[in-house]
Amino acid sequence: MEATTHPGGFSPGVAASLALADGRRAFVKAVSGRINPYSPGMHRREARIAAALPASVPTSRFLDSYDDGDWIALIFEEIDGTTPRTPWHQPELDRVLVAIGELTSVLTPAPIAVESVGELMPDVFAGWQRLAAGAESGQDDLQGVDPWAQRHLAELVALEAASPQAAAGTTLLHADIRADNILLTASRVYFIDWPWASRGAAWVDLAFMLPSVAMQGGPKPWEIFDAHRLGRTAPAAAVTAVVAAVAGFMIRGSRLPAPPGLPTVRAFQRDQGLPALEWLKRRTGWA
Repeated sequence: MEATTHPGGFSPGVAASLALADGRRAFVKAVSGRINPYSPGMHRREARIAAALPASVPTSRFLDSYDDGDWIALIFEEIDGTTPRTPWHQPELDRVLVAIGELTSVLTPAPIAVESVGELMPDVFAGWQRLAAGAESGQDDLQGVDPWAQRHLAELVALEAASPQAAAGTTLLHADIRADNILLTASRVYFIDWPWASRGAAWVDLAFMLPSVAMQGGPKPWEIFDAHRLGRTAPAAAVTAVVAAVAGFMIRGSRLPAPPGLPTVRAFQRDQGLPALEWLKRRTGWA
């Protein structure tokens, strides 16, 4: 048996392709609570989700798992594909955007029982509130926070408060689509890593993804969202509330200490927060 490791992504553990003695190939991801105390729970949830996803979902098929109470490993069929190139190349981005639209059609209504995105990911919908609480308590001096956001902090907290309901819907969301969770083959686009699968509005996956596209050399979020089928039919006020939540989560998160085993995640959040905030400014029109 041979193993080839895959660096990158934001899972603090092992990610490797395996060439098995019988000629089969597989992909394995594994983590221990000693690396990051939260990651084993995410892997266990992903195992449940991956085992339940219908065959119509373009993702790597789940084969098995190993769990000794500390280490947990998930085993998938290996996809002979590559992640999109970054900076993004427009033909690859176009393929992914079409595939996201097709994915939402397959997953509406949600084919498996999961929590709503607001229930599963409350931190995503409370960034401005927590930033304001930190400023009020003196724990955060807001140094480096965009002056526009500081001026409108109370309004952003109020706008964000509407975001869990704004994101509600009947679609099964991936909720973490970005370049390193996508694999391209000659004929298909695959969406991998589903630990955050949850229910929400069909357009939420697209809105969540676009700040990372802009950060990685793609178009501005609104240039894609406003032209996409999912964006054109999304309720404007609901989108603005969710964009506010995304911006607040990224900006506030970028100011926190790095979690164990994830030294680069705060810079990644900061770099997504900038285009998300730019998108939010355009949508609110606040001076």
